[in-house]
Amino acid sequence: MPTPPAATEARVVLYSRAGCHLCDAARELVAEVAAERGVPWAEVDVDAGGTARDGRPLAAAYGELLPVVEVDGARVGYWQIDRHRLVDALAAAPQA
Repeated sequence: MPTPPAATEARVVLYSRAGCHLCDAARELVAEVAAERGVPWAEVDVDAGGTARDGRPLAAAYGELLPVVEVDGARVGYWQIDRHRLVDALAAAPQA
């Protein structure tokens, strides 16, 4: 199963899983920053299936690093998400 379309259309993607307290904190931060900047974001549950860009299942690719935040396809943080790194990444022009 490929990554959900919503994730490919969003500038910010949060990879997470249920029961992850760091994921809960990251979700709040991502939602807040994305709303402030007016950018779309999506959350992907790595345990719901899907495939990473390298062909591995999402759970295998991201499982030990959760939460993981990517902006325009580039990883900007994992475990504890830094607000300033997220804001700086969003300030850069979107990559084609």
